Amino acid sequence: MPTNELKTWQAQAQAQTELLLARLMPSENQLPQSLHETMRYAALDGGKRLRPLLVLAASELGEAVPDAVEAAMAAIELIHVYSLVHDDMPAMDNDSLRRGRPTCHIRYGEAAALLAGDALQT
Repeated sequence: MPTNELKTWQAQAQAQTELLLARLMPSENQLPQSLHETMRYAALDGGKRLRPLLVLAASELGEAVPDAVEAAMAAIELIHVYSLVHDDMPAMDNDSLRRGRPTCHIRYGEAAALLAGDALQT
């Protein structure tokens, strides 16, 4: 695949992943609001989304069921985001920035970040 086609495919797949995650994440208006806001902050609007891209690329090698592909894309990315949220915590790396923004525990507090990370993996 030529480089320009790969970049186009990657951009489309990343956009698909963002829309998918936004659709699957609970609304910030849904109770408990603070938990859902923290989850959305951690999971949306950022990252290269390489793991979902690998799932999508592998699915294109055969006859994949689109709903199953999307479920796998979301699952692998949300588990990755959970691991980042927990890794940023003070007891681990104590990072204050992730993707150029304050980490979850800096913005929402340690308890909220811990719960949001846990919720992202369920």
